[in-house]
Amino acid sequence: MEMEIEAEEEQAPMEPPKIHRLDDSVVNRIAAGEVIQRPVSAVKELVENSLDACSSSINVVVKDGGLKLIQVSDDGHGIRYEDLPILCERHTTSKLSTFEDLQSIKSMGFRGEALASMTYVAHVTVTTITKGQLHGYRVSYKDGVMEHEPKACATVKGTQIMVENLFYNMTARRKTLQNSADDYSKIVDVLSRFAIHHMNVSFSCRKHGAARADVNSVATISRIDAIRSVYGVSVARCLMKVEALDKDPSSSVFQMEGFISNSNYVAKKITMVLFINDRLVDCTALKRALEIVYAATLPKASKPFIYMAIILPPEHVDVNVHPTKREVSLLNQEIIIEKIQSVVESRLRSSNETQTFQEQAVKPTPSCQMVSSNDSNRNPSPSGSKLQKVPVHKMVRTDSSDPAGRLHVYLQPESCGHLERNTSLTAIRSSVRQRRNPKETADLTSLQELIDEIDRNCHSGLLDIVRHCTYIGMADDVFALLQHDTHLYLANVVNLSKELMYQQVLRRFAHFNAIQISEPAPVKELIVLALKEGNLDPECSENVELNEKIAEMNMELLKQKADMIEEYFCIHIDKDGNLSRLPVILDQYTPDMDRVPEFVLCLGNDVDWEEEKKCLQVISAALGNFYAMHPPMLPNPSGDGLQFYQKRKPFRNPEERLSCSTGMSVCSWISTSLFKES
Repeated sequence: MEMEIEAEEEQAPMEPPKIHRLDDSVVNRIAAGEVIQRPVSAVKELVENSLDACSSSINVVVKDGGLKLIQVSDDGHGIRYEDLPILCERHTTSKLSTFEDLQSIKSMGFRGEALASMTYVAHVTVTTITKGQLHGYRVSYKDGVMEHEPKACATVKGTQIMVENLFYNMTARRKTLQNSADDYSKIVDVLSRFAIHHMNVSFSCRKHGAARADVNSVATISRIDAIRSVYGVSVARCLMKVEALDKDPSSSVFQMEGFISNSNYVAKKITMVLFINDRLVDCTALKRALEIVYAATLPKASKPFIYMAIILPPEHVDVNVHPTKREVSLLNQEIIIEKIQSVVESRLRSSNETQTFQEQAVKPTPSCQMVSSNDSNRNPSPSGSKLQKVPVHKMVRTDSSDPAGRLHVYLQPESCGHLERNTSLTAIRSSVRQRRNPKETADLTSLQELIDEIDRNCHSGLLDIVRHCTYIGMADDVFALLQHDTHLYLANVVNLSKELMYQQVLRRFAHFNAIQISEPAPVKELIVLALKEGNLDPECSENVELNEKIAEMNMELLKQKADMIEEYFCIHIDKDGNLSRLPVILDQYTPDMDRVPEFVLCLGNDVDWEEEKKCLQVISAALGNFYAMHPPMLPNPSGDGLQFYQKRKPFRNPEERLSCSTGMSVCSWISTSLFKES
């Protein structure tokens, strides 16, 4: 009986668990883990926000695969000051107001969840400035709210968002994302896809502390040029254009254009870049349909490269079907896929008749010509009685170091004139300059002469050293150690940075972004301050009166030249003689503002305003001196390095700028692009 009672008690139903309401912080953190699945999700959301802000330049910096740092900077319209308190709250957005707006949404963001989600799993800092503001604002967020009131700060146009210590409070998620190389490669892949679609926007992506960007695209009007700059020439030359159009309301309404690879493209996996209404999305059904077409038509090239941009009426696309907006739902999706599949198949069949093989011509060296000549002398004449036996090592390429065994001995020399090669090189350099500066270059002969002088005097040996050197560290307070091959070099950091900034000014001429000074500085007071620093007896009444007169004259001169220096160098001096804007010479770099008085004195006192070339050269040199990296780099200077801590007088003539270098002084001839690549 007791056993039966115990059995009945075991079979008795358990009490159902009580349902309770989760705390808001728990709800938000769970939602954040769904929206921000890994670092690449955060980068994609931030880049899409920058694109919605009408940016023309987007720069991404990543550290430890995005777990330590994700920094996205753009030059868009910025965020209004009054919107900062609710910026990172959930479901706050400027993209829509009613649910009906979702049916015709054109922006990439619409839920208002991304930034809020980041604040629940990371530390977020926003720096922004809008048009017309004298200064920007910086504010940090945690759990959707501001940690402090917005602080005024100097910043460049647009918005910068820093996401630090991602998933710091999600131990399990962070442990699964320890492969930083894998996460960084995913970020590079996403930025590459955005870069080839949004051709009017410049993109860059680099690791924190790296000198060279892994994605570096410039605005262009050609889609194939955009693909070439991101994915390389080997991919671009294997692509062919494909287009499809349907305007039948009874079946489907869409427009598709893109590029697909031909039979010459061979890869280990498929690369498909798909944008639907300018959204980067995945479509498994379309991808599978195109794979089937390639497998049936080009079996040896069954892993293609595909770029497609599909445009549909907004009301035919449901964008709200995936937490990260990676997928969308299309009206009449099967019909659209079938028609695109048919167009691609037709295009592939028409291009499958021929296959192109790339051949590289090898120019002969003197040693090759000598070997060929010796071989011809050894060969017997037709009238000879007996043919000599050819040595085995002459028949087969056995040793790459032996001239007789080199492959190019067997190739025909390329006949190409020196003039033709020079013309081609000039055209390439011109093309590179145009891509580096998307806007039209200022049409000034003197400016071009200054740039030509830099290019003409480029030292080929030092060019190779700077391009391929490895930075070791600072040898003392001024000189840096660089290693190239087995040699160590001392480089004067001060002079190298002066030359870098000087060349940057010339190459960005008339196309600068601006640093807005929060409180405009009176030019007269700046000049007086600079003059006092150079006086041995600053308290002398005669010196004070003289300084006042000099400052007054220079201020009036700069007010007269204000229009010119603002148009060409983005230096704004208002009618009251106040300095309110300075140019951005190097992105993400702010100069030492303690040197503003010295710079303004140089503008007013040292510039020859009558001769155009000298005028531009001295102003550019003054900007280079102002923006350069000046000591002290360490607190208590001593020894021979002490002389470099003393402030120098501004350049009195252009020759002083060219003779100021010591150590690796010839490096000053190397063009700006090399410093970017080193």
